[in-house]
Amino acid sequence: MTHEDEAIAAKRGNLAELIERFTGEDGIHETSVEGLRFARWATPSKPMCGVQEPSLCLIVQGAKQAMLGNEVYEYDASRYLVASVDLPITGRVTVASPESPYLCFVLRLSPTDIASLVTQAETASAPLPPPSRGLSVSQCDPELLDAALRLARLLEAPQDIPLLSPLIVREILYRLLRSGQGGMLRHIAVADSQGHRVAKAIGWLRSNYHQPLRIEHIAREVHMSPSALHHHFKAVTAMSPLQYQKQLRLQEARRLMLSEVVDAATAGHRVGYESPSQFSREYSRMFGAPPLRDVERLRYA
Repeated sequence: MTHEDEAIAAKRGNLAELIERFTGEDGIHETSVEGLRFARWATPSKPMCGVQEPSLCLIVQGAKQAMLGNEVYEYDASRYLVASVDLPITGRVTVASPESPYLCFVLRLSPTDIASLVTQAETASAPLPPPSRGLSVSQCDPELLDAALRLARLLEAPQDIPLLSPLIVREILYRLLRSGQGGMLRHIAVADSQGHRVAKAIGWLRSNYHQPLRIEHIAREVHMSPSALHHHFKAVTAMSPLQYQKQLRLQEARRLMLSEVVDAATAGHRVGYESPSQFSREYSRMFGAPPLRDVERLRYA
């Protein structure tokens, strides 16, 4: 191992110890640092559907797979994942064991914070690349890992969190902007860029997923032509606005049936389906089983 490899391994080990100390059991664990949470799993997981919010996912032990549409993203302790917009994905932990559990540092990314930094960074005057996929994997570097470790260590000194955590988060954002992920992140932060307009369209869909989709209306809302919106939306999300809305609807229906114990017909109607049979067909296609059987399986698990 080179000196840099040894330094990275040491920092990764220290961060793994911190995550273990502040979790201790499987699941997603919020921390007292705003926007920071830890994930821990002692065994590989089954595929789980959800909406990936803008975030940095830095694995320090184990490995995970994320699927966006038909695209597969593999990442582990040597590669981190960044999402720049809300994306419906299917994720599963692929490498984990009781002796060496999957451990992940997850930091929510604020487009507002990114925008304020872009105006001051050297990249502000650089031309924007075309909108690209809002999910990307990059090789981990010691500077980013060091900043993540310093942020996590603030949990040991809670009195320092209010003053120091915003500074370290700002450093992390700066390092991401300077990385290969920079163009993707600048798009969501630069007002009137195509990527920023797509992000606004995604926000509209998330707030209005239960309403009938009228692409012309959304295009007007974000000041794009319908054809441009469709093209750039697919470039960022790997799916059309209609496909995106469908995934949001089905995931919310699943949550309603699990947490509010409503029946399939009621859940389908509440998320915008007029036809129970269409809801059941599309639900089965996405989750691999009809609503009732899928929910029973999840409750049993």
